[in-house]
Amino acid sequence: MKRTLLSAFLVTAFLLPVWPQLFPKKTVVHAEATGNRRKASSDLKHKVNSGRGNDRVRVIIQPVNSWNTTLESTVQNSGGSNERQFQNFRLRAVTISAKAALELANRQDIAYVSLNREVRTLGHVSVTTGADAVRTWNCSTIDGVDGTGIGIAVLDSGIDADHTAFNNGSNPRVIASQDFTNEGRTDDPYGHGTHVASIAAGNGRVSDGEYLGIAPNANIINLRVLNSEGVGSTSWLLTALDWVASNRNVYNIRVVNMSLGMPAVDSYLNDPVCQAVRSLTNSGIVVVAASGNNGIDGNGNKVYGHIHSPGIEPSAITVGAANTFGTDERNDDTVTSYSSRGPTRAYWTDDAGVKHYDNLIKPDLVAPGNKIVAAEARQNLLVTEYPQLDAGISFFDNRKMMYLNGSSMATPVAAGAAALMLQVNPTLTPNLLKALLTYSAQPLAGFNMLEQGAGEINIEGAVRLARVVRTDLTGSTPLGDPLLTTSDLPVPQTAIAGQTFGWSRGIILNYTYATGVDLITTYQLIYRPGSLLSDGVITGDGVITGDTTMISAGVITGDQIMTSNGVITGDGIPFLPISALFGAAASLSDGDLLGDGVITGDGVITGDGVITGDMILQAQAATVDGDPTCSMPLQVDDGTDCVD
Repeated sequence: MKRTLLSAFLVTAFLLPVWPQLFPKKTVVHAEATGNRRKASSDLKHKVNSGRGNDRVRVIIQPVNSWNTTLESTVQNSGGSNERQFQNFRLRAVTISAKAALELANRQDIAYVSLNREVRTLGHVSVTTGADAVRTWNCSTIDGVDGTGIGIAVLDSGIDADHTAFNNGSNPRVIASQDFTNEGRTDDPYGHGTHVASIAAGNGRVSDGEYLGIAPNANIINLRVLNSEGVGSTSWLLTALDWVASNRNVYNIRVVNMSLGMPAVDSYLNDPVCQAVRSLTNSGIVVVAASGNNGIDGNGNKVYGHIHSPGIEPSAITVGAANTFGTDERNDDTVTSYSSRGPTRAYWTDDAGVKHYDNLIKPDLVAPGNKIVAAEARQNLLVTEYPQLDAGISFFDNRKMMYLNGSSMATPVAAGAAALMLQVNPTLTPNLLKALLTYSAQPLAGFNMLEQGAGEINIEGAVRLARVVRTDLTGSTPLGDPLLTTSDLPVPQTAIAGQTFGWSRGIILNYTYATGVDLITTYQLIYRPGSLLSDGVITGDGVITGDTTMISAGVITGDQIMTSNGVITGDGIPFLPISALFGAAASLSDGDLLGDGVITGDGVITGDGVITGDMILQAQAATVDGDPTCSMPLQVDDGTDCVD
């Protein structure tokens, strides 16, 4: 069956919260490891320094150890009041004056204080991504891999659970719903979350399966963290992630999708959402985050350094947006002009006032995200304000489909892929799953690693690898043990729509990349829970080498960020020395020219200290045969469910 590959034009304010918990790493020397860190976010200090220290603000306080009565009384004596506490994270949301919040950061028992920032949000793809290649499908049955039993938590603006895309007869697809916005509703008056959820797990009943989701039988957990206008807060997001940690076993939540976020101000070392993401990842939950939609400036010039939070978190799978030009074939695919590029530019500041930028390679990969057609929540704000977003698929409210575009749409493609991989191999750790996704990705010619990571997602290849990974691996499995159940190595190629392409055969690490067949034949200690893939790398004095106590000798690390020639990771034209990404202080400065664009900082501070995401109003052009509006014809719905 030929399926339409459309994506939409508009509004995606995407995602990202990111956290990193620090774990001792014997062999990794991070650039940020030197000097004493200042313990208050730059936007909080900006508010105080601009004469607004008496303003009441909402902040996230991170204690050094657990929250105790001394801290409680200190906050109260400073005129503060507790807004929210968390069961699984050592964090506290507090309302207090900006000046008092800044003074709290001077206490020895406080690790970091940051503003409780505002969060905002940032088709058809099952053929071109390779999802259809791992199953046979028709209107009466899906035979094969469909996400059965896997829970995907969608943190977004809510879900219209009555939409036909989520209706499987007597078996509800949306198995749990929670509201964290204080609006007392879990439907989707904004319209973003329904669209995102159906990309990850829509059932294909509308239009004879033209708009089938990636994991069409996965369970959906609807966690509403964006309000009726598509706006949320850090504390709402943290509360939802806390809920996931407490209820993961009840609903078998294995994947979290965050198509939302905010500009990255604090280093992932201090960002509270990044810390929560790391905690979930270490517990075995795959967290997928959008890269952002800030790849070009107001004049259409290419810019680098605008990966949003939580996409800056090393443990998250950060996804950028690809343009498929509406075709199933992948030989014309590109990275969209608006997809945010790395490196990550969040930072921490030492006592001397020197900024230490994270400068990590992100995104990890890209997925279709331009002009995607997916489920439309009834009477949602986006379509009300922009009627052209309605795709004209149906006249029935519970069967309508709409266009949206951006990394918000690419992210649930990866989330759905993770669900399929976990269905065939539930023992995969988040690190190993991420490595398989990037190893099997397709490098897009002419785009560098700061634009595409390892390349465009290839679900067929990733699932094929997941099937043959051993299911008896544990945290104590020795380095060098066989990774696969077979000695017959998977052929590193995939055929989609009659075209065969090669895999990247590499993975993205913090400041570098690694290649080598050992990545899929030999167990690497970086695949263990509680680790980062980058733990297998030693950095220092401008040199990157592999740590052979963490990775086998057959794994090779690179010394250049490459512009791909479309073959494998590491081939192509050198774009930037990797040594420029790390050092005691940042080697890169805002405004530096990076080949075809300028690197800029991500920490945009407004007058009142509020951090918001950007929205885009038009998709990148997707012209096919001279038609700039779409490529394949839209498949109009006749009102009959595609079930039998």
